[in-house]
Amino acid sequence: MKRNIITINQESCTGCGECIPNCPEGAIQMIDGKARLISDLFCDGLGACLGHCPAGAITIEEREAEPYDERKVMANIVKQGPNTIKAHLDHLRNHGQHEFLEQANEYLAEKGITMADNPKSPTTPHFDGCPGSRSMAFKRENAAVETAVADVPSALTHWPLQMHLISPQAPQYQGADLLLAADCVAYSLGDFHHNYLKGRALAIACPKLDEGQEVYAEKLKALIDVAKINTLTVMIMQVPCCGGLLRLAQNAAAKASRKIPIKSIVVGLQGDILREERV
Repeated sequence: MKRNIITINQESCTGCGECIPNCPEGAIQMIDGKARLISDLFCDGLGACLGHCPAGAITIEEREAEPYDERKVMANIVKQGPNTIKAHLDHLRNHGQHEFLEQANEYLAEKGITMADNPKSPTTPHFDGCPGSRSMAFKRENAAVETAVADVPSALTHWPLQMHLISPQAPQYQGADLLLAADCVAYSLGDFHHNYLKGRALAIACPKLDEGQEVYAEKLKALIDVAKINTLTVMIMQVPCCGGLLRLAQNAAAKASRKIPIKSIVVGLQGDILREERV
């Protein structure tokens, strides 16, 4: 059938990842450093991702495509948690997609999934932006927090830390095990110093807000080839935009003449480790 569907110009795509959190159906993924439509079945053609691509690489076209499949979209979305489910339901509701909304709610009912709040409530605020900037509050047990704030020494051994300020020629990086951490990681992870920073040299960056990140790629390459770091551990948050830091590190490592082991650690918003793997 012919229908509206997005198309991504691969030559124009810079791999920034801004489109991914703005696709409520999860139809876009980063593959080989480029944003790609993973399946026609996932794209509803409404273009929620339009306007979020700084390179203007995403457009809507009418072409032969498989029909959009709400049930398969929901099967993909439920794996990503309640915030993503709610964002998708809001997207359908705000675009008047009542048939798909009914199918989505039927799927949730069949799977026994209930939302913490009523997804049909008119008082529920709509949020269209990046999941990483959605406001949330976490409840903590005071006893657990008090236990963690006993006099724990810092494991930081050098300064500066920010990627724009560090020098690959600095002595602290020579032959070191390097930890490249997204800015928010240390604030989210209670045992960051003891379990992750101890024994490592540190560099920090924000893949969403920092400008001039092409400099980061050159510095990482120099840290591998010139400083001859032993290992590289990249710690990022679970939000989609944070994945840009891992991609940046992988691209820099691919251009370096030396090959070193790289580990990726993904931290949940409430301070739990979601994934730890060699990449």
